[in-house]
Amino acid sequence: MKQKTTFFCTECGNETPKWAGKCPSCGAWNTIVEQPETLKSASRSVGKSNRNGLLTRRACPVTELAADEEIRFPTGMGELDRVLGGGAVKGSLVLVGGAPGIGKSTLMLQICSRLCEFSKVLYVSGEESEHQLKLRAKRLHVESSNLYVISETSLGDLLESVEAEKPDILIVDSIQTLYHDALDSPAGSVSQVKDCTMALMQMAKGRGITVFVIGHVNKEGSIAGPKVLEHMVDCVLYFEGDQHTSYRILRAAKNRFGATNEIGVFEMQDFGLAEVENPSKMLLSGRPDDAPGTCVTCVMEGMRPVLAEIQALVVSSPAGNPRRTSNGFDYNRAAMLMAVLEKRGGLKVSACDAYLNIIGGLWLDEPAADLAAVVALASSYLDRPVPGDLVAIGEVGLTGELRTVNQLAQRISEVRRLGFGKCVIPAHRAEGLKAPEGLVLIPARNIGEAIRAALRQTE
Repeated sequence: MKQKTTFFCTECGNETPKWAGKCPSCGAWNTIVEQPETLKSASRSVGKSNRNGLLTRRACPVTELAADEEIRFPTGMGELDRVLGGGAVKGSLVLVGGAPGIGKSTLMLQICSRLCEFSKVLYVSGEESEHQLKLRAKRLHVESSNLYVISETSLGDLLESVEAEKPDILIVDSIQTLYHDALDSPAGSVSQVKDCTMALMQMAKGRGITVFVIGHVNKEGSIAGPKVLEHMVDCVLYFEGDQHTSYRILRAAKNRFGATNEIGVFEMQDFGLAEVENPSKMLLSGRPDDAPGTCVTCVMEGMRPVLAEIQALVVSSPAGNPRRTSNGFDYNRAAMLMAVLEKRGGLKVSACDAYLNIIGGLWLDEPAADLAAVVALASSYLDRPVPGDLVAIGEVGLTGELRTVNQLAQRISEVRRLGFGKCVIPAHRAEGLKAPEGLVLIPARNIGEAIRAALRQTE
């Protein structure tokens, strides 16, 4: 008898009886995959009932629930604690995703050195043998009798190891290598990833074990597997960075116990990952002096202000169709800012090739970086350098006006802390804003005033 199959959307988790190019639930294209239908146990029921057929578990008022604070503990790395919201939470399920070779396993094994001082850690690897783990632990100087390692891919055997060792912290590397014996699909499939994550979540909540799960990403940059995987866990951390550079950024995409969009910056060295406590200084290192086409801005990454350098290159186009390229900056927004610069700023950039780049591999998706991008483009077009001690902060509208940004006082404090002396801000926020000692605030109502102030132009 042919086994029945169902079709599953990897984006929203919706099940359909037949394949379709477009998911009828979320509207995503080419996300429907086929999986064998698992037999459901007859003993399963929706709820537990007593002899009268009534549910024994009832809802209770929210005022009667306990509001105890979650139990947090440090991981030994301040940047990771910042991203987690102040430390790891007991009984939480944390998903760490990233491209192969970016440093996920190194990060997880490196924090074991601090965690083993006060807890028992079980490291389960489905990709490396115990001997390989020992060699990597020796390179990272991780030596502790409280660290237990095992190479296992079966979910049942993993749960038996947890029952035997009774660890306080469990690290699974990776979720794509685990498989459930009750399912016929191979490891890494949608059903396997979903069921294994559900089993780990129930274990974490039921026994109070903190679980770190490593997950690979696909070519689109999302966690490989169904999108519902990110909804099941408590925290989703993305490890980003170029393999050809030494810097890595750990970003929180979801956190039930803290703020989202927090970042932690690390540097990959011979002995492992080193924390970068001042990412602004790192991003601005090597900045050229008196070079046209560069401007510094301040963006907020969660609750942390970060200074980033925007570089622009505008040259005359030899062809009839000018080329536009942006790296680390949204392409459509860059095209919009160039149109505003030509219409409201009076610079004929439509016939020029334009290249926009964010130094350090950072991605700027905040409107506060608009003004710095416009100033950098104008500086390159006019071939006039921006003063090295000037920072530009503000959102640019379609009429060329400068709009306010949030947490401006915190931004200018960070600007002054790093030694900058001038800051261009929207004019309507200059009144009532106290500037730190040694920092001159330059108010501007539109991009024309901002460009003249930044490039030392006169009327």
